[in-house]
Amino acid sequence: MAMQREIGLVGLTFVAVGGVLGSGWLFAPLLASQLAGPAAVLAWGIGAVAMLLLALAFAEITALFPVAGGIARIPQFSHGRLLAMVLGWSAWAGYCTTAPIEVEAALRYASAYLPGLHQGEGDGLTVLGYAAAAALLLVFTLVNAFGVAWFAKINTTLTWLKLVIPMIFLVAIVAARFEPQNFVAHEGFAPYGMSGIFAAVASGGVVFAFIGFRHAIDMAGETRDPQRTIPLALILAVVICLVVYGGIQIAFIGALDPAQLEAGWAAVESAHTLGPLGALATAVGLLWLVSLLNAAAVISPIGGALVAVGSNGRLAMAIANNGVFPGIIARLNAYGVPLWALLLNYVVALVLLVSIPFAEIVALNGAAIVLSFVAGPVVVVSLRALDPAAERSFRLPAAPILGALGFAVATLMIYWSGWDTIWRLLLLLVVGLALFGLRLAIGGREDLSPRGALWLAPYLVGLTVMSLMGGYGGGYGIVPHPFDSVIVAVLSLAVFVMAVRDRLPREDYERFIAEEKVLEAEEYGTAEVPQAG
Repeated sequence: MAMQREIGLVGLTFVAVGGVLGSGWLFAPLLASQLAGPAAVLAWGIGAVAMLLLALAFAEITALFPVAGGIARIPQFSHGRLLAMVLGWSAWAGYCTTAPIEVEAALRYASAYLPGLHQGEGDGLTVLGYAAAAALLLVFTLVNAFGVAWFAKINTTLTWLKLVIPMIFLVAIVAARFEPQNFVAHEGFAPYGMSGIFAAVASGGVVFAFIGFRHAIDMAGETRDPQRTIPLALILAVVICLVVYGGIQIAFIGALDPAQLEAGWAAVESAHTLGPLGALATAVGLLWLVSLLNAAAVISPIGGALVAVGSNGRLAMAIANNGVFPGIIARLNAYGVPLWALLLNYVVALVLLVSIPFAEIVALNGAAIVLSFVAGPVVVVSLRALDPAAERSFRLPAAPILGALGFAVATLMIYWSGWDTIWRLLLLLVVGLALFGLRLAIGGREDLSPRGALWLAPYLVGLTVMSLMGGYGGGYGIVPHPFDSVIVAVLSLAVFVMAVRDRLPREDYERFIAEEKVLEAEEYGTAEVPQAG
């Protein structure tokens, strides 16, 4: 059975929106306000623009090459198999932790109704909770196994709920209490200046809230009219989520009791089990809204887990095609879905859920996913040089400039994750390289195009050194803020130039395009990758 292009514009947009709107919207407004005060509203705008730089880079590439598991496959066209393997492995390992994270979050909130699922704050799931988690993950796997059209319909329904509930909260809270003076109280609109705004972007969860748009890239291979649908879906998803997060941030700031601000924004706290939004709803007497938020706290991560399972199946399929996993992992079932990839991911997700504490899984998730984002800006500029005549339905404006800025944004995201995250990232890469080496030893030599991955060495070494010397997440704080971020940004720009320079020769690019045509013919029954110009 061939893969089916059955996801339309609404479906793909909601795949991205569903990945962005997890349970984090219940907590992000407080953390951003603590760091930036009322100017947290600007932080959401800055974060959205930063993510849009990356989304637009991926929009051009995935419209040109609408392949399943795009994050793992696309780097091969411009830089060869080795780079595609490294970035694909990093993304896959992170995705394997996403569904367990979302499922455990859903069960934690569901324990308000079913106390036997979770041991309590700071503790993990009970035996019953683990059984429920295994059952939920299996359900998500089965939903995805029966075709992309069914998956898209269920995800669209869940995402509508994930959009409607925050909007109900926003309207209800603003109607119940809105204090305009909160936006200028206690040292004005931006009490901590630009450094506070950028701290909210970096450490307040703002920029990381938007990275769920990546799921639309992985489902690109099953999208109708991909040249039009993919760019529109990515842009719409970022804009929709900006409206949701920005609106909730405004409502949160305006609904706070002015007495809570007497000690300053940094001192605002919430001990409510549903976070600051639950505390606000309780404070203004909207108990029905608390119940609605509790339902949202269960629905949002469930929707996120469903999307993660689907996109991770395509990623496992892609890295099987890259040579990391056996070829059977890329085999499609009767519904055009990589069933063996879904089953592999299910087993790995269960092992991670049972064997690693929740906090460690979260750190592993962030460490693994962020690296894969650097591919977009590098590939889009490299492909402009390799194949300038290729027909592009969407073109990133000022690609060299915006590509460099996007690469810097992705690099700063990795750096801001901190040393505690980066050392896990390095460990994951070592494991991935070991597995790939084993595959090569068993299956013979492959053309890896190692030059295309050379820039990763100074890139990872520079990030490692700076994360140790900086003050984020376990760093020693030798280089103070903001000089550390400036140094990392300069490093990223230098490496970006090196990465683009180390792209494949034209003849290798054309060879990979020819290979992709054969693979596409097997997956879809016809070759759909554009001709080289």
